[in-house]
Amino acid sequence: MIEKVKDTREEEEDKEGENEDEDEGQGDKESQIKFNIRHEDKNFQGCCFECSMDCPELSSHFSCCYSWAWVLYERPKLMGCQYILTRGEYPDYQHWMGYNDSIRSCRRVRNHTGILRIHLYERPDFQGQIMESSEDLPFLYDHFHHREVQSCNVLDGAWVFCEHPNYRGHQYLLERGEFRHFTDWSAMHPAVGSIRSVQEF
Repeated sequence: MIEKVKDTREEEEDKEGENEDEDEGQGDKESQIKFNIRHEDKNFQGCCFECSMDCPELSSHFSCCYSWAWVLYERPKLMGCQYILTRGEYPDYQHWMGYNDSIRSCRRVRNHTGILRIHLYERPDFQGQIMESSEDLPFLYDHFHHREVQSCNVLDGAWVFCEHPNYRGHQYLLERGEFRHFTDWSAMHPAVGSIRSVQEF
């Protein structure tokens, strides 16, 4: 759901306080995830919007200030380039390594808390050399000695595959589950230069 609200920081702070009060009495429910603020112009200027659930269709392009972990998509219906954001402020698309300011859909990242563990495979269908990791690897080749990951098994947590070393290039979100082929994580080719976990602090 996207809801337009007044463009003032004071109202944002008031709403955050109200959400915290509700959280104390409702327990650990998914609906307690704090709302996200989306802005139409750079540096948090312009109209302000609230988004608190998955949104497969967005009619405008925004700069963002997010809470919790979200994945943005360049195209509607959760398609196109992916950008994975954790809690923080993003004055413009360059701060989330975007290729442009087009954001047409978004959803929350699942399974991004707890233990982190992933298996990488040299070949499709979990064949060939295997490597297990539980930490971020900005230069994957130094550990895996392969420039391609053909399949993987995310045992715990949520992970981001980056096309190039040092977290550059196209990003792909992988949540808990089996990925028998690189097309299962929406990649056009199996090149993976770095991997990182999605965590909240």
